[in-house]
Amino acid sequence: MSSRSQLILNLPHRPADGREDFFVTSCNKPALDFIDRWPDWSAPFAILCGPSGCGKSHLAAVWQKQSGAHLLKQVEIQSRLERISLNDCCFIIDLAVGILDEEKFLYFYNRVAEYGGTILASATSPPGHWKFDLPDLESRLRAAPAVQIGMPDDVLLEAVLVKLFLDRQLRVEPGVISYMLRRMDRSLGAARDLIGVLDEAALAQKRTISVPLVRSVLEEMLVGR
Repeated sequence: MSSRSQLILNLPHRPADGREDFFVTSCNKPALDFIDRWPDWSAPFAILCGPSGCGKSHLAAVWQKQSGAHLLKQVEIQSRLERISLNDCCFIIDLAVGILDEEKFLYFYNRVAEYGGTILASATSPPGHWKFDLPDLESRLRAAPAVQIGMPDDVLLEAVLVKLFLDRQLRVEPGVISYMLRRMDRSLGAARDLIGVLDEAALAQKRTISVPLVRSVLEEMLVGR
């Protein structure tokens, strides 16, 4: 793979937040199909579930573009409550650390529902695995749609690696991507980090991206952990 044309893959994709493509494969298509059904969801709350690096933030960005949702931190809920309105009631919130204040979150949920809005949350597990102190909040969240995203498969990881190489206009020798797929951490974040390190190493050593270069970078990253 020494030219740009050799790096192109014919995979279905769509823009995600205007900065990168969201590639569709079997591991994320059911979740994407669910996102596409908005606003015809069965509840004012839905959650994307999956391990770190599976692409939850990418998919949330796709929904944000469709809905005009606000990214909201849990600590910002109180200050946002009084500003919720009919035309401003869609939110994306990360619940990976759990719900910090159940009473405040229940009030937030009810206020969004009252105005016909939607909360899209992300977490590593569905609400059915969480512990609750408030039965009212528990019943609402456990009844809400929970959409699972699997870890990236080879098709998705290969597409992402190809795109990252192209974005940086890097020259890549044959066999590099297949070598990376067998040895790298299998997450989208790991792919981005690895390409960044390879770019710096190739520039410093004035060489193309080759299997020996990838091997040495992976070994250095492993030692540095």
